[in-house]
Order: sequence, then structure tokens, then C-alpha cells
Amino acid sequence: MKVKKVCCFTGHRPQKLPFGFNEADERCVLLKHRIREKVEYLITEQGVTHFIVGMALGVDIYSAEIILSLKEKYPQITLECAIPCETQCVKWSEPMRDRYFDIVSKCDKETLLQTHYTNDCMQKRNEYMVNNSDYVIAVWDGKPSGTSNTVRYAESKGKTIITIKP
Repeated sequence: MKVKKVCCFTGHRPQKLPFGFNEADERCVLLKHRIREKVEYLITEQGVTHFIVGMALGVDIYSAEIILSLKEKYPQITLECAIPCETQCVKWSEPMRDRYFDIVSKCDKETLLQTHYTNDCMQKRNEYMVNNSDYVIAVWDGKPSGTSNTVRYAESKGKTIITIKP
């Protein structure tokens, strides 16, 4: 039986990225290109077929859309949305909620970690993703943050971490 290889993503929210919410900014376009390159490397060179995304604004949404865009080229890949709580996107703008629900409607697996928001639900989501992955793609500037906590957790679990500086 062939063993499934899995990759998850961690990364900053738009507020912590140098281009903010401006996805037309060339730095955002370049970042998405670099994420896509790493994903394609993992598919073609490492045999990764399953990707888990935490569905937060910023890097998570970009990564999910990249995976969905690659499914035609690589039909063997699957996308799992790891949702920390049912109300994750309730305070987002309508266009961002539309993107969120579009991704969820197209994913192969939806994992809801808990129904209600708690102070630790995002951390539980991150630990779930790392625990179920072989690789972690981290879009991280090296500074203390939720992303750095996830990177440290992945290191403690012996996961292979691919870091992309935003």
C-alpha cells in the first residue's frame, strides 16, 4: 500500500504581510508564485498528494486557491480545509467570506475542529495540521507570532519545514 504524504501551510495574515490586503501588489504576486513553486516541488519530487490548509485570511487562502488551481494538472492531489470553529469567517468582509466558502465547497475534505470559538481553537487547528503532515510550508518573517508558534511546534514534531520569507 502506498503511503500518503501530506503538507500543511502556516503563514501570516494580510496585516503582517508587507503588501497588506493588496493582492495586486507585485510582492503578493511573487509570494503566490513562490508558494506554487514549493507546492509543485513537493508534488513532483516528494510525492505529496494531500494538502491541509487552516483557512485563515492571507497565506492560508492563497495556498488553498493555489492547490485548487493545480488539481487539473495534478489530479491525484487533494485539499483538506481544517476549520478551527464554525464562526471563523463571520467578521470578514463579504468578498473574503465568498472566497472562503468557495474554497470549502471545492475542497476534498472539511475538518471542523470544534463548533464554538475558544481562545485556543486556532492553536488546536495548527497542531492538528502539523500532527497530520509530513511537510510544513511556512510563510514567515522570523518574528514571534502564531506562525512562529506553529513552526516551533512542527520542529518539535520533527516535520520538514520549508520557509518562505514574505
